[in-house]
Amino acid sequence: MKILEPMPSTVPGVGEVLRDFGPAYAASGFLGLVFAASGPTAIILSVGAMGGLSSDQIASWFFGVFFVNGLITITLSWLYRQPLGVYWTIPGTVLVGPALTHLSFAEVVGAFYVTGLIILAVGASGWVRRAMQAVPMPIIMAMVAGVFLKFGLDLVKTVRGDIALGLPMTAAFLLLSAVPNLGRRVPPLLGALLVGAIVIVGLGRFDASTVGSFQVAHPVLAHPAWSANAMLELVIPLAITVLVVQNGQGFAVLAQAGHAAPVNASTVACGIGSLAAASVGAISSCVTGPTNALLVSTGEPRRHYTAAIWMGLLATVFGLLSPAFTRLLLAAPREYIALVAGFAMLRVLQAAFVTAFRDRFSLGALVCFLVTVADVTVLNVGGAFWGLVAGLAISRLLERPDFRVA
Repeated sequence: MKILEPMPSTVPGVGEVLRDFGPAYAASGFLGLVFAASGPTAIILSVGAMGGLSSDQIASWFFGVFFVNGLITITLSWLYRQPLGVYWTIPGTVLVGPALTHLSFAEVVGAFYVTGLIILAVGASGWVRRAMQAVPMPIIMAMVAGVFLKFGLDLVKTVRGDIALGLPMTAAFLLLSAVPNLGRRVPPLLGALLVGAIVIVGLGRFDASTVGSFQVAHPVLAHPAWSANAMLELVIPLAITVLVVQNGQGFAVLAQAGHAAPVNASTVACGIGSLAAASVGAISSCVTGPTNALLVSTGEPRRHYTAAIWMGLLATVFGLLSPAFTRLLLAAPREYIALVAGFAMLRVLQAAFVTAFRDRFSLGALVCFLVTVADVTVLNVGGAFWGLVAGLAISRLLERPDFRVA
């Protein structure tokens, strides 16, 4: 298909991938998995409990979002030699919770299937790339800054609220960042992660009984039901969340790090992944912002793809052993995850603010940022999407000369 971006003339062999790999990329990929397997999995557990899903259905959901998306991440990142981390839509998962109180799970699965078809069709049409080009980068990055601001605020609050854990991790991160020779040997994020793990174990804040109880996931084929109510309530919000909000964040983060992501090919892959995930009762796939921010947070851009491949491999293992790994990660204190995510997001948040408010479209970017942070939900669609709409509208109305600048 000509609409899909061409792949590099040669794809890296195993030896080249291993040569490009290193401690910094291992840390970034591992942190990407840790982020996805902590707070976001808790959201799935909460939604599953709200909808009365069985433990087998929830385990199957975990299998879909980790194993299926892990395979897509590996394939895309290897073929395009870029970090293209694919997971699932977290805001979309939040939307599913209330829907399950009055819709059957089969009806929700039917909505997952239709959403996957829409994502696939839009990606194959090439509409996504044109839509991304129609929205100025400062406004997109203002939306990214608004979404990621929470991680920075949580970092500050957690350091203040949990000094015993926050101070050692902060000291390790700052020391390794300030001394380049040390930082090259032990990446700052990895150092903070390890110091935090030592503190948690030393203070007895980790439930060791979760270790060793491994179970293999048994995915359950989900049978869809076709309901007009489910289509109206879920399909359009889910499709908007994936195509505009989530993928928009992911592509913007990658662009900021110097990667020209294959937008159409990635969207098509997300559509295929969404259909595969729906078959086991899991929500739609997307190119996530926070995870890709972790993948590009350190190291050389040309080697970032190895972090994504590593994360994809870890995700497939997590998917196969999701019941055990989920208990293991959720046993760690919430503060630990908040600190790691906050440190990882600092540079990305800084770059987002610089791009958003450097020169053109600054008023539209400010409005986008404020609406995104306010997170007002309208028509079951979250604040990030409405932030883009409001920011673009304000720039079209009050910053028209900026659109005429090449």
